[in-house]
Amino acid sequence: MTKKRIGILTGGGDAPGLNAVIRGITYPLVLNGYEVIGYHAGWKGILEDDYEILTMDKTADIQRQGGTILKSSRTNVYKRENGVEIVKENFKKANLHALIAVGGDDTLGVAYKLYKKGLNIVGVPKTIDNDVNATDYTFGFDTSINRVMETLDWLHTTTKSHGRVMVVEIMGRTAGWIALHGGIAGGAHFILIPEFAFDIDELSKEVLKAHKKHGYVIIAVAEGAEEPKLQRHIMRSQEKDDFGHAQLWSGIGIGKVLANELKDRTNLETRSTVLGHLQRGGNPSAFDRVLGTRFGVKATQLIFEEKWGYMVSLQGSGIGFVKLEDAVSELKYVTEKRYKTAKLFFG
Repeated sequence: MTKKRIGILTGGGDAPGLNAVIRGITYPLVLNGYEVIGYHAGWKGILEDDYEILTMDKTADIQRQGGTILKSSRTNVYKRENGVEIVKENFKKANLHALIAVGGDDTLGVAYKLYKKGLNIVGVPKTIDNDVNATDYTFGFDTSINRVMETLDWLHTTTKSHGRVMVVEIMGRTAGWIALHGGIAGGAHFILIPEFAFDIDELSKEVLKAHKKHGYVIIAVAEGAEEPKLQRHIMRSQEKDDFGHAQLWSGIGIGKVLANELKDRTNLETRSTVLGHLQRGGNPSAFDRVLGTRFGVKATQLIFEEKWGYMVSLQGSGIGFVKLEDAVSELKYVTEKRYKTAKLFFG
């Protein structure tokens, strides 16, 4: 009897915990008589029919490792000529019973469209930004905010020693979850995020007050934070990925621009640093290893029950599932209530 074959792909930016998901999927499926294949580099792999057989031996103990053993890319099936037809053809060619797509809003958006085209697809939410809708948290986020917290801890000592203002640019193109949580945990004096525009005039006054009070200031700013007066100084690359996102890290970002502006306005010694890909590198935290494992195992339950077009989801302390349609309908943003909690400690 031919074994049913299940495919896995990991798309978008890498996130600590991806390998825990791959292991969490592979073990239950193999133990239940399925064959598992892993596509290389996300949607690129299925477009090019590039995959490997995954076994329990091959995925043993990989939950400790960061990144993804399957590699990743920001390939968009819908940006490739005849992309949908090629995917459907290779889906059939590989004799796939179903595909598990692990990724963020972009990857899952493609997954949902392909499900609507008739393919058996299950989703697993992945992003360090924590902005995928319909799940309380995504794996990778906890590791990321711990990286930010540790960095801010280190920066407190040097910034305080020199009496400086330190602006720390943190990932977060449209949602400020990493800056918010990392900033609170790391004791930033101010946290600036995309959801709530700030005013440079008011901020300058508050920075002067905080510097007088503490002798130094640390500002956590998400890369997509908005300030109308400063936007003309931000130089973003003209390059865009397959999903139309500008390459923010390729130009002069909000961190450097804000630092220069504050230096001119306050006459305080000001520095800036960009955390960049350090936030998504390294081995995953215990929380992300466990959450990734639980997500993977839950995805296999959806496979067993043939619940196509659904995504696994953290709901409170339990793992449930939601429709992919609901997950990709909108991003999850920081609420005003959550931001007000952080603002209690500003200054």
